Amino acid sequence: MYVGILVIEILIYSSTSLKEKRLVLKSMKDRLKKKFNVAVAEIGFQDKWQRAQLGIATISNQQSHLEHSLQQIFQYLDRSDSYEIISYEFNYV
Repeated sequence: MYVGILVIEILIYSSTSLKEKRLVLKSMKDRLKKKFNVAVAEIGFQDKWQRAQLGIATISNQQSHLEHSLQQIFQYLDRSDSYEIISYEFNYV
């Protein structure tokens, strides 16, 4: 069994409050869960209204499948105009 984690840090330029930030993140998390069946959580910068750090986790019985899935998730996230990814990190266990 393999576990993959993608940690991304994003900048939400259009956000002017924590409420607006939460709307963007909720939409993002809901889409990821529906499309990729992954666990998503905000893991950093909860008090900043334009910055967020998200952890995205998935599990598989093949590491190659896991790596491919996380790459697809990253590419999907990178296409959005709602935010900018400023850093990311892949971890495999």
